[in-house]
Amino acid sequence: MKRTDYISWDTYFMGVAELSAMRSKDPRTQVGACIVNTKKRIIGIGYNGFPFGVDDDDFPWEKNDVWLDSKYPYVVHAEPNAILNATVSLDNATLYVTLFPCNDCAKLIIQSGIKEVIYLEDKYHDQLSFVASRKMFDAAGVTYRKLKNYHLVMQHDKQTD
Repeated sequence: MKRTDYISWDTYFMGVAELSAMRSKDPRTQVGACIVNTKKRIIGIGYNGFPFGVDDDDFPWEKNDVWLDSKYPYVVHAEPNAILNATVSLDNATLYVTLFPCNDCAKLIIQSGIKEVIYLEDKYHDQLSFVASRKMFDAAGVTYRKLKNYHLVMQHDKQTD
């Protein structure tokens, strides 16, 4: 008889996104993304970090009131990295991401053809950038939902090992 306590696709792909986030060198916020096609195949992954060729030892990783002395003008978010790393068309794909996308990432998600966003956290929900994301997703027909009980499933798996 086959096993019945295996993890769901959502848990599996979010696990890949979380594992990708662990590649980020950002000391405060690590974000990972995993893009999956309609056949449940991974077609792109990414995490937040500096662009290729930019030495991350020569640029700031901190928040700072002086914009050019902070990480924000330099870091590429996980979502565009996953989109750029994609191996095939993203039409009708699903994006699993550990943090709800900002407005700039939402624009790229929409333009790429991704039709569903599944996220773990939405800690900036009320900031205007994230309100704008939801408005654009709604207008473009991109669905989004928080993955529920993910950490409970992962905790359960650790306890049974």
